[in-house]
Amino acid sequence: MGASLSRLGIVAGFLAVALLCLPLADLAVAGHDPWAALARMGRGFLTPEFGAIEQIARAVALTLAFAMVGVALGGLAGLCFAPFYRLRAVRGLAIALRSVHELFWALLLLQVFGISVWSGILAIALPYAGIFAKVLSEILDEADPRPAALLGPRADPLTRFLWTRIPLARPEMVNYALYRLECGLRSSAVLGFIGLPTLGFQLDSFFRQGDYGAAGAVMAVYIALIATVRLWMRPRLVIPWLAAAVMMLTTVQSPPMGQGALWRFLSDIVPAPLRQGDPAGLLPWLGNLLGGAILPGLLATLVVAQLALILAGAVAFLGQAVIVPRVTGRAGAAAGHLLLVILRSFPEYMLAYLFLQVFGPSMLPAILALGLHNGAIIGHLLGRQAATLALRPDAPRGLTLWGWEIVPRLFGNFLALCLYRWEIIIRESAIMGILGIATLGFYLDDAIGELRIDRAVVILAATGLVTVGVDALSRAIRARLGAASLRMSDSRQAVRARQATGC
Repeated sequence: MGASLSRLGIVAGFLAVALLCLPLADLAVAGHDPWAALARMGRGFLTPEFGAIEQIARAVALTLAFAMVGVALGGLAGLCFAPFYRLRAVRGLAIALRSVHELFWALLLLQVFGISVWSGILAIALPYAGIFAKVLSEILDEADPRPAALLGPRADPLTRFLWTRIPLARPEMVNYALYRLECGLRSSAVLGFIGLPTLGFQLDSFFRQGDYGAAGAVMAVYIALIATVRLWMRPRLVIPWLAAAVMMLTTVQSPPMGQGALWRFLSDIVPAPLRQGDPAGLLPWLGNLLGGAILPGLLATLVVAQLALILAGAVAFLGQAVIVPRVTGRAGAAAGHLLLVILRSFPEYMLAYLFLQVFGPSMLPAILALGLHNGAIIGHLLGRQAATLALRPDAPRGLTLWGWEIVPRLFGNFLALCLYRWEIIIRESAIMGILGIATLGFYLDDAIGELRIDRAVVILAATGLVTVGVDALSRAIRARLGAASLRMSDSRQAVRARQATGC
């Protein structure tokens, strides 16, 4: 395993990398008067107008429908993969599926199905199948093996799986499925920004019209939807909810794509030199794509991700204390909890879209969105741990408790959770290009807009490889952290780690 790494050494290393990235970052404020724009948005959000409630209600229903059906299909596929996850082929397929963001899947699927129900469902189901496969396999592996041994040697593997492993793992699987549904609602809302009729579409429409009151209504409804998901979604109601979701999706009318869309797509993903019968031109074609799109996009993606990671760490470091009543008092803890709920409820893409309206097109909106969202997630998880720490009867309160008790005891978990989110931040940084920031998503969106699907597929593969590489590096660093790593044998720590690697 090699020598262990010190926690402060890792923090210093990431800070040094971020400082090197600063000169390469475009942090210019391009808006004419960002504070006036922020004030107008704030007034709209504080006084939401529900005049367009019929449009919002339909968008909410479709957001729910896409999320439920997509998560259900992804969960079913993941459950089928989970028992065989140790096989290299299954594990490789799951990694490939989950390394591509839902928006990137949607952009490709639009070329086959158009703006249709299947584009939205599969854009969620495909990456979630890979995520479910990994997580459910871990949950099944952690199930107590003793009941399976009691069945005796004559019991076949399927019987052991259905009657001993599934019942023991079911509670945690259900809990994780509910958490994944929350992520699916975020993904479903974001799909509206590329044309599907979910809440993101309504938010984009109201912003384009300058109707910030109606946009505030959309955001208020969205926060309420995410915050109450565990109240209205119960295991016994899954079948009725799914039936209602399917019925809702049947009301969506899609423009026809014409015959041969799938064949054209399969033909277009073949590199242009090979389609034109010029195999010798493949290497120059790849070299041009590498120098003109992949490397510049990768550099911008890494710059955004590293700066966002530092901001997320700072938000989490401070935020871990704000929801602990012994530190900030009951009123302060309630306010801090509300702030963290709002920040972690909104997807990074949606937050970046809002900041883009204020600060204009630069890396700043993406860095702020990624840092605040991920920092709120980590801060929330750490705050829950801090609230359950066993303290001495004479333990201090306020900042003294935070600085001398909470920070030292949770610093290892803080660092490990940041490393878990690192891969997610890289993945989300890439999609910010769709908003006009020159990350890998910018070049992918440009290639699809020009109907150069072969270039898009290569850029997408590069994005997936970068995500997988960063995930492997993160795991290697965590493995060398020693006591700072999360103990996966502890079920509570495992659940927190899974939440940290989620949406």
